[in-house]
Amino acid sequence: MADAALRLTTLAEELLGTPLPVRVRAWDGSEAGPADAPVLVVRSRRALRRLLWKPGELGLARAWVAGELDIEGDLYEALDRIAGLLWDRGAGTKSVVHAVQAVRDPRLRAGARELIGLAGPWPPPPPPPEEVRRRTGPLHTKRRDKEAISHHYDVGNDFYGLVLGPSMVYSCAYFGEGAGGTTLEEAQHAKLDLISRKLGLREGTRLLDVGCGWGSMAIHAAREYGARVTGITLSKEQAAYARKRVAHEGLTDRVEIRVQDYRDVTDGPYDAISSIGMAEHVGSVQYRQYADDLFALLKPGGRLLNHQIARRPEPNEEAYHVDEFIDAYVFPDGELAPLGRTVGTLEDAGFEVRDVESIREHYALTLRRWVANLETNWSAAVRATSLGRARVWRLYMAASALSFERNKIGVNQVLAVRPGKDGTSGMPLRARTWNPAPR
Repeated sequence: MADAALRLTTLAEELLGTPLPVRVRAWDGSEAGPADAPVLVVRSRRALRRLLWKPGELGLARAWVAGELDIEGDLYEALDRIAGLLWDRGAGTKSVVHAVQAVRDPRLRAGARELIGLAGPWPPPPPPPEEVRRRTGPLHTKRRDKEAISHHYDVGNDFYGLVLGPSMVYSCAYFGEGAGGTTLEEAQHAKLDLISRKLGLREGTRLLDVGCGWGSMAIHAAREYGARVTGITLSKEQAAYARKRVAHEGLTDRVEIRVQDYRDVTDGPYDAISSIGMAEHVGSVQYRQYADDLFALLKPGGRLLNHQIARRPEPNEEAYHVDEFIDAYVFPDGELAPLGRTVGTLEDAGFEVRDVESIREHYALTLRRWVANLETNWSAAVRATSLGRARVWRLYMAASALSFERNKIGVNQVLAVRPGKDGTSGMPLRARTWNPAPR
């Protein structure tokens, strides 16, 4: 009799102590759970072997990337329903991590035997090829950071073009009120222009764009404001693409793109520095050096715009750890810090922080547009990279959109200045003059 779904559902509810909020369909065609809920499809018993071998997020991630786990119905609704089981640790309901590890408890050995019986013969399958290779050595050395950046960005410019759209901007866009009528390209242009105005760019301004991506900020600053821009990235594919764009725009006399670590930039001082979606890669062990180096590269009165994702503070900061799925498949060695720590570190380095703008809701809107792009161009995206990587990005971006919407994470633009020796900032007397007045 086909009953794997019922057995799985019963066992999961015993371990979790709560009804499953999704319907389950198993590899034998059986189904169990609420009829009106999204369906969690367990296509193969290999998914269970992965989960037993690597309990928690990493086992689940491997099964998802390999296509052994899937969701039918609204992906956002499904992720929202199971978020408490997957990511909300300590929120009253046991997480999957704790629940699966609990099978080692003598009281639950019967459930463990049931799960092992359902999982089938050992050993588990090898990790999907999209998983980052085993890393060695200290965190955030130049070599290791370059490898991490390559894993994330050197997966094909064509793939990113399908996801990001013509703007080729891989950071939070800036939507107007009534965002439904704003295209992604318009919102990305507005974000680049907002940063340019916050930095006070004008003809001849010398700008360093740290983590320049595919060159969008550098091109915007040079074309729209007449800035002279140096863009740096650790990704060879990004740099090659950005140089072609610069040449196409006729801006080679104003924009230089380098494959270079920010720690190796020595040709300051600059009038302004933009760091957009790059600081998440820096890591806590290097963040003070990051702040010190950027401070040293600015002239007195020079401005820094640091656009960075932030997490909520932990009650015990020592307990913070990087999400296993993101670490293994998306941003190897990436770390998020609370906003207060970022601001404090910039101030410790000598910066005067002049403005902080939270644009959390904007990132949720951006991510939903990227997911829609990926789904619309699914076949082409798979051809451009791999089925597993396309599955990684769909899950990652959809889950991240929900995290921004639920205030689990945020994103902030921190504008700071290197004050002169006499304390002068060169900033306008009235704050936020870069934002147009409402009509």
